[in-house]
Amino acid sequence: MEESKNITGKFLDPDAIISQLGVEFGSVVADFGCGPGYFSIPFAKKIGADGKLYALDILPQALETVVAKAKSLGFVNIITTRANLEKEHGSKLEDNSVDWIVLKDILFQNQKKDIILKEAFRILKVGGKIIVIEWKKDDSPVGPEKEIRISQEDLERLFAQQKFVIEKNIEAGDYHYAFVAVK
Repeated sequence: MEESKNITGKFLDPDAIISQLGVEFGSVVADFGCGPGYFSIPFAKKIGADGKLYALDILPQALETVVAKAKSLGFVNIITTRANLEKEHGSKLEDNSVDWIVLKDILFQNQKKDIILKEAFRILKVGGKIIVIEWKKDDSPVGPEKEIRISQEDLERLFAQQKFVIEKNIEAGDYHYAFVAVK
């Protein structure tokens, strides 16, 4: 008989996180490694019809899920693009074209973090921001193995090496940390 873990704790709440950011109506957002749109959809709602959200993922099925959700909710401001963010110019977006980038739970699973951060820097407008959300480096009943997680301190160092400035920490529940970095 399989034992089930009793998992308690506060998980990520995209709306609560976005409410801490000051994202403006009409902003241009790129969701790197968007998955099924867990943050894409709430960001698209926040920026409104005048905004634009680029949902980027390497997996076609993830993008198909985002398209289906957007269609069912009536969102017309989401553009899905298959992208390999571990390659130079992998987002396929123009230089200095984005106000916000979402980096949620992708850096721990990618080897070429420096290329991803260089791509983020390239496409962000001056003063543009990144919301970074990653698994805490603690033992926890959910999430990836502790060994592959990246600590907030190590990640902040990587951002500083790419000329980002850490603006502030964001409350992200019991299993994640989050911070805003500025170009």
